[in-house]
Amino acid sequence: MKKIFTIILSLLLAVALLTACGDQEELQDGYYTAQTSEFSHGWKEYITILVKGGNIISVEYNAENASGFIKSWDNAYMQTMLHVQGTYPNEYTRYYANQLLEGQGEGEIDALTGATSSHGSFQILAQAVLEQARRGDSSIVFVDTEH
Repeated sequence: MKKIFTIILSLLLAVALLTACGDQEELQDGYYTAQTSEFSHGWKEYITILVKGGNIISVEYNAENASGFIKSWDNAYMQTMLHVQGTYPNEYTRYYANQLLEGQGEGEIDALTGATSSHGSFQILAQAVLEQARRGDSSIVFVDTEH
């Protein structure tokens, strides 16, 4: 009987240890932000996620200029980019953010034609913000996205 008790206790401890190790990879509840460390063409890109119950429930991806103006709000920029690239910030930022939300940080992010540079930045920022969420570190992380 004592032997069975010892085996069961050992199994329970092993399961507890495996569960604890797995928890280190889970996303911690809170808001997390990753931002580019430098301006590129006058803009600093950022991703902010909200994690609740271990799941990403909100993703904001955008860029701001030195005065804090949001790139997706810039109608003149939108018109120029749409005619040249076939897409614009309000479209591709939502597209990339939605993929991160749907994949919960596990799936690949497909590039959108005309926004491939932002796709590269987004992937780097997404990795950084997910790492912050795994650690539960809500400080803003600044990332070099030059590739």
